[in-house]
Amino acid sequence: MPVLRLTRALVFPPVELAEPPGVLAVGGDLSVERLWLAYRSGVFPWPERGQPLTWWAPDPRFVLFPERLRVSQSMRRVLKSGRFEVTYDRDFRAVMANCAAVRRRGQRGTWITPAMIEGYCRLHEAGHAHSVEVWEGGALVGGLYGVRVGRVFTGESMFARVSNASKVGFIRFVEKAAREGVALIDCEVPTGHLASLGAEEMPRDAFMRILTGPADAPGGGV
Repeated sequence: MPVLRLTRALVFPPVELAEPPGVLAVGGDLSVERLWLAYRSGVFPWPERGQPLTWWAPDPRFVLFPERLRVSQSMRRVLKSGRFEVTYDRDFRAVMANCAAVRRRGQRGTWITPAMIEGYCRLHEAGHAHSVEVWEGGALVGGLYGVRVGRVFTGESMFARVSNASKVGFIRFVEKAAREGVALIDCEVPTGHLASLGAEEMPRDAFMRILTGPADAPGGGV
C-alpha cells in the first residue's frame, strides 16, 4: 500500500495503515496544530534532510512505565551527590539545539532540523512540549524534551555533555512525571540506553488504548 501524502487538511490516516518499519505518511508541515494532532493520534515526525517530511507510527512502540524505572546503585550515588541541578521548561530552545548538535553513533547528521526546532518551540509556547535541563556549575550539560498528551509523555531526544547528565535528567523527570499522573513514557523506538532504564516494547494497539483512553487527563507540566 503506498504511503499517504498529506495535504493542507489537518488529518492523519489510522496508525494501522503504517508501513513497516512504521512510516505512515509524508508531507504536511510542522505547525502547532498539525504537531498537536499528530501526538494525540499516536504519530510523530522523523524527517531526513533533503527528503519530504515523514510521519511515523511504529509497531511495536518502545515505552517505559514509570513504576518500572530501573536505577542502578551507581546512579543512586550520583543522584545523591548533588552534583547536578535539574530544572523544567527553563530553556526549551537550548535543549533542542544541544540535542541537534550531538553526534550519534550510526547516524549521519540529525533529524532535528531548524524547521523542527522552530515548530517544537511554538508547540512549547502553546503549552504542549516540555524540556528538562541538567546543570553543572551553572552550565547546561544535559537534558531532554518531548510532548505530553494527557497521561502519556512522548520523549523526542536527549543529550549529555558530561557522563551521567542525561540519565540524571531522565530519572528525575520520570519521578516527577509519575507524581503528576503520567502513566506512560513513550520512547518511540528502541535504544539500549533506555532499555537499561527499564523501557520495553509494547504493541501499538495497546499503546493507542492508553493514549486515547477515557482516563486521559488534560496535559500540564512535565
